[in-house]
Amino acid sequence: MGFEDDIFISYAHIDNHPLTDGQEGWISDFHRALEIRLAQLRGETPKIWRDLKLQGNDYFGDTILERFPKVALLVSVLSPRYVKSEWCVKELREFCTAAATTGGVRVADKSRIFKVIKTPVERKQHPLEVQELLGYEFYQLDQSGRAIEFNKIFGAEAERNFWKKLDDLAHEIRQMLDKLSSHDNGANEQTPIAPTGTTIYLAETTSDVVEERDKIKRELQQRGYIVVPEQSLPPYYPDFEQVVRENLERCKLSIHLIGARYGIVPEGAERSLVVLQNELAAQHSQNSPEFLRLVWMPVGLQPQETRQEEFITSLQSDANLLQTSLEEFKTIIKDKLNPTPQPTKDIIAEDGPLRVYLICDQRDREAIAPFDDYLYDQGFEVILPLFEGDEAQVRQYHQEQLQVCDVVIIYCGDVNEPWLQIKLGDLRKVYGYGRSKPMLAKGIYMGEPRTEQKRRWCRTREAQLIQNVNDLELFVAQHIRGGQRYG
Repeated sequence: MGFEDDIFISYAHIDNHPLTDGQEGWISDFHRALEIRLAQLRGETPKIWRDLKLQGNDYFGDTILERFPKVALLVSVLSPRYVKSEWCVKELREFCTAAATTGGVRVADKSRIFKVIKTPVERKQHPLEVQELLGYEFYQLDQSGRAIEFNKIFGAEAERNFWKKLDDLAHEIRQMLDKLSSHDNGANEQTPIAPTGTTIYLAETTSDVVEERDKIKRELQQRGYIVVPEQSLPPYYPDFEQVVRENLERCKLSIHLIGARYGIVPEGAERSLVVLQNELAAQHSQNSPEFLRLVWMPVGLQPQETRQEEFITSLQSDANLLQTSLEEFKTIIKDKLNPTPQPTKDIIAEDGPLRVYLICDQRDREAIAPFDDYLYDQGFEVILPLFEGDEAQVRQYHQEQLQVCDVVIIYCGDVNEPWLQIKLGDLRKVYGYGRSKPMLAKGIYMGEPRTEQKRRWCRTREAQLIQNVNDLELFVAQHIRGGQRYG
């Protein structure tokens, strides 16, 4: 049926009291911002309303209740006062009752109720009607665990975060309004949310990397992917495991973001929800070879808890771990979802000199010059990384060289441990990049400064350590000179 109003905002009136004189209340700012952003996204001004003056002695049925059957969506703004207010909870329940006469609260796999969390409230205190919805958190926790609301009074960063979160909410609301409009216009099929038909598991994570998770989710949805879980994961075992497994069964790829904090441990479990989701995805990938899993953490991450430090240490041997910038990680996700064809034999030439891919950081270009000259004089084709171009071009070139080279030597000079671990991680992924044959040899050349700490970084059984020119000559004699490509 047709709706006269697009959105009703349900809120506690105390949450609209301005914190300082001369300012609008938070709800008023939120209402106006949502109206403007939705108008920009849809090309028409939405009809949004809220209770501006009702008090406890007004007759509920004559005011709000009569309008609910004509309201498409409800935005419920949760706060400590909201969950204690019989009035607010009644609005929520009456909307659900009215929605049952207009097609139900759920439309396909989405809800007509949008949960906005202005101020943190324990999930078990949320009204049952919205308890399982993920919600939109308009706050973040600082290092002490204190919640900082997204309010311009708390500074420019809080205001930017407000607009980013509101933009996520507005896009979701637009999709639902378009879906309802398509249904009302008599379309036989609802407008699909995800034209690609591909579902991606984006694991719930800790608060310190939730902004990065939101960015990835936003871009995936804008490209037409279905992102799950669509509801909050159960806070207790074994239901938690069951829901995660059911979601993973639907997916082509899972994405796991690792932060500095360990995270919440579901009731009845011994490990955090971050660790558990990663373990369940790893198990699923063993049973489903076509399933992909990506684990990301920021470069230079410093864990804040002992348990998280142990977890991060265990991840260092995971071939799916990536320690990159967020932008590079998003590029990798895109490449995984839209892989380029594997190189043919025409690309992997079987003749000509052996190719040595000398991986180094841009800061070491001068330091590797003698090393480069030595290998060239020995008759090898020396390939260096690409240092110019956008991030996607540089990474694509890097992966192509890993596909076609015969030998890889990583030059560990003026770099840090994360840089080296990322390069070693790339060596573990060469077959995923499209390589079909093993390399003749892999080495790590330890350049200046040669410290005991760097020697520990370079210690690995996956590549031979080269500490000086004599080691290099021996490496060439043993592994490269006279080497034959595997056929």
